[in-house]
Amino acid sequence: MKTILKQPVLGVIYGNREFFPDQLVTEARADIATLFNQLGIKAIQLGESDSKLGGVETHADARKCAELFRKHRDEIDGVLVCLPNFGDEKGVADTLKLAELNVPVLIQGYPDDPKQLMPSRRRDSFCGKISVCNNLIQAGIKFSLTSKHVSHPTSNSFKRDLQKFLGVCRVVNGLRGVRLGAVGARPSAFNTVRYSEKILERHGISVTTIDLSEIIGAANKMDASASAVVSKLKEITGYAPAPGVPNEKLLQMAKMGVVLTDWMNVNHLDATAIQCWTSVQRNYGCNVCTLMSMMSEKFMPSACEVDVTGVLTMYAMQLASVTPAALVDWNNNYADDDDKCVLFHCGNWAKSFLPDIKIASAPILGSIIGVEKTYGALDGRTPAGPLTYGRITTADAEGKIRCYVGEGELTNDHLDTFGNRAVAKVPNLQKVLRHVCEKGFEHHVVMTQSHSADILAEAFGNYLGWEVCRHEVVKN
Repeated sequence: MKTILKQPVLGVIYGNREFFPDQLVTEARADIATLFNQLGIKAIQLGESDSKLGGVETHADARKCAELFRKHRDEIDGVLVCLPNFGDEKGVADTLKLAELNVPVLIQGYPDDPKQLMPSRRRDSFCGKISVCNNLIQAGIKFSLTSKHVSHPTSNSFKRDLQKFLGVCRVVNGLRGVRLGAVGARPSAFNTVRYSEKILERHGISVTTIDLSEIIGAANKMDASASAVVSKLKEITGYAPAPGVPNEKLLQMAKMGVVLTDWMNVNHLDATAIQCWTSVQRNYGCNVCTLMSMMSEKFMPSACEVDVTGVLTMYAMQLASVTPAALVDWNNNYADDDDKCVLFHCGNWAKSFLPDIKIASAPILGSIIGVEKTYGALDGRTPAGPLTYGRITTADAEGKIRCYVGEGELTNDHLDTFGNRAVAKVPNLQKVLRHVCEKGFEHHVVMTQSHSADILAEAFGNYLGWEVCRHEVVKN
């Protein structure tokens, strides 16, 4: 399984052009070293003796830098192109072409001081950045831009740009080669979660399936005294209070939890989508919501109703925010406020969303098959805070992947109900919901407690080539 908490590693190219002052490269190296140390970033870059001051100015320099990057291919998450002066556009493009890293690239140019435009301090990065971008476009190399055309590495705007870029790297690299598990068949009433496994595979996303009966059968055979079961039971009881939940139901959850974990480990899976009702309740006797919540809390997200593209969205959105993600329903209007709605599930949200979390039963499902078979659902309310929402789907008839992302806020508005629940305020919510309906998106949406929609839009649209709609930006 992948980790999203590793130290970020960036390849760095210092562009240089011979008739500009060389000391600007030395100063840039010091600036970047200070910044990377502050943010905990590891740099892969030419040493000062590998080329003139460690910059890339000639084709020979480009070959040296590309060779260095290739040696560290498995480490490098992205590339920062730093332009302390105009830079050599061909040198930058040649380095990236020869390295063949296929990772995100950020272009940064230094600003000039109007009082220092004499030959000894002149930069012209303002102009050189345009030439570098032109060459990358010609070479078909994707890249990201800073919010300001030129910005000093020590500026707050560039620090924000770099942190956003690290998020883009996490999403892009994390989704390439991600392995998803589908446990059981889609509930027959949920045509909405149909998807194309072949389209996902074309984009490097694989799905491993297993029949739910195999999971249930293996769980039923588990010995209650087995060390793995005892350990999992202890993990469950330590995860959340379970007032009124019979011990035998907690034990059932523990057995199934061991089986699911073993299956994920054997198949090197990063996330799962589970047939969470009604077969598991009728044939095994409990809900799997708590287990799904525990996995999502540990950044191994798990989605309801075998919603494979839903859990893919969860995986992407946790990479962007470095916080757990939750699959929710666009569920109810909130009184007559057009920009507010109720987000709900019965529920399996990670406990990061639920300060008042408790293990309970599922009243709606219990009314059909008996409450005693639904222990393992969660109850809790998500308080006020930032919100990013989004969704990935396969547009099967068009042969492509389609997405939307946006931001809003979670509120503390009164909400008297059960399950996992929240009230969201989303700018132009009616427009968002119209888009969801017109484009055929699922009723499931994913949320994180963050503002990270720009990261997702950049990763999905620019680097992965997916159709993405970025809904209205939150105004601070």
